[in-house]
Amino acid sequence: MRQIVPKVVVVGAGMGGLASAIRLARAGCEVTLLEAHEAPGGRMRTLPSVAGPVDAGPTVLTLREVFDDIFEACGQKLDHHLTLLPQPLLARHWWLDGSTLDLTTDLEANVEAVAAFAGACEAQAFRRFHDLSARLYDAFDRPMMRAARPDLRAIATGALKAPRTWPALLPGMTLDRLLRLFFRDRRLRQLFGRYATYVGGTPYGAPGVLALIWAAEARGVWAVEGGMHRLALALARLAEDQGVRLRYGAPVARILRQGGRATGVQLADGRTLPADHIVFNGDPAALLAGRLGDGPQAAVPEDRIHPRSLSAWVWSYAARASGPPLVHHNVFFADDPRREFGPIAAGQMPEDATLYICAEDRSGGQLPDGPERFEIIMNGPPGRLAKPEDFAQCRSRTFDRLRQFGLTFDPVPGETSLTAPSGFASLFPASQGSIYGLSPHGALASLKRPLARTALPGLWLAGGGAHPGAGVPMAALSGRHAAEAILADLASRSR
Repeated sequence: MRQIVPKVVVVGAGMGGLASAIRLARAGCEVTLLEAHEAPGGRMRTLPSVAGPVDAGPTVLTLREVFDDIFEACGQKLDHHLTLLPQPLLARHWWLDGSTLDLTTDLEANVEAVAAFAGACEAQAFRRFHDLSARLYDAFDRPMMRAARPDLRAIATGALKAPRTWPALLPGMTLDRLLRLFFRDRRLRQLFGRYATYVGGTPYGAPGVLALIWAAEARGVWAVEGGMHRLALALARLAEDQGVRLRYGAPVARILRQGGRATGVQLADGRTLPADHIVFNGDPAALLAGRLGDGPQAAVPEDRIHPRSLSAWVWSYAARASGPPLVHHNVFFADDPRREFGPIAAGQMPEDATLYICAEDRSGGQLPDGPERFEIIMNGPPGRLAKPEDFAQCRSRTFDRLRQFGLTFDPVPGETSLTAPSGFASLFPASQGSIYGLSPHGALASLKRPLARTALPGLWLAGGGAHPGAGVPMAALSGRHAAEAILADLASRSR
């Protein structure tokens, strides 16, 4: 008897789409991966520069074991396809009063650095905060981040066994309030409060449990030699090695539905591809908005999609830099966080912005000879329509501000180097420019993200808009969850 090979169509070649396609093909499915753009990566995109493609998306890679696991599942080693450079210096932090703080993967070195920066009492506060963050990470890692469905019983059991985590889990405990329990120095509250922006929130609305992000970084941060987009390219090659058929420049117009089940996709050129299962690696908001037809509009509840997380203004360019000694990851802090997040909450550009700079070519610890590649990120509101004055205003608030720190670039980048919230909205349909999907504000926000299985049989979700959430490794884990759910469904049907 001839065995029927399941046909799977993956829509979107971001981290979630690539991870799911690789695992499904490895398991014997016939997989076609459709990507609207001309390269893989989704938000892990690049812009051209005189120094080569410069990253215009994620810059921080943590939890490398998630990607080691993808390659090992195919009998291969990540290091044979890609060079990851461990960054012992996690980030260099700057304030306009002249103070700086380097944080590393070494706890004792960090305690000493904080003592020199803010005094012995704050150093001990940092040690206690580090301990809390590590305990939160341990309590949430397996039952939340790596589980296909949040295991509330396991989370509660883990929390009960670690009473020191309880303050972070109290109702109404925002990240800012939690940090005030530890640090008197406003600069340290600023530094660790910034982790809320990693998932598209503010420290005044995001829950205290996000303190665990520090533990994730402290376990190790890696740079990808050549830029983060090389990770997407390596995963795309691995997918093709497993038999995945990748088609770039192939936007999907509709997800087809028949008999109460997703049955295939229709491309923008009118062609159709039948499928037993479809993995949607895009913003789930596109389904609700009808961007893929009326078939999947009810696949995801609205409260799993709205309200939206933050967007950003992102500069990607090459130039010669002069001024303070940059490392791979740098943060130049605002003087007043309220003048940053207050305008963002009102849908405006920050009046006093914190600026993150990735000096992409300094990951090896050496100063490049000639123009080097930079990415600068300034947080912004979702849903903001482009305004004529945005470019000049953003350029001034970015580069005039950096000049106050003594940092200058030659040349200063032009308009083609800037991706605004409206640009992200155009690149990723129905996202409203939101980079991280559902807003993380509220104690239960992390539990509301849509799971891999949707209300429409045969349609599955992967990507930063689905569980377990935003971030490069989280998006890849969502792809694993989608693939395993499909394979379980196939096994159940077979039985």
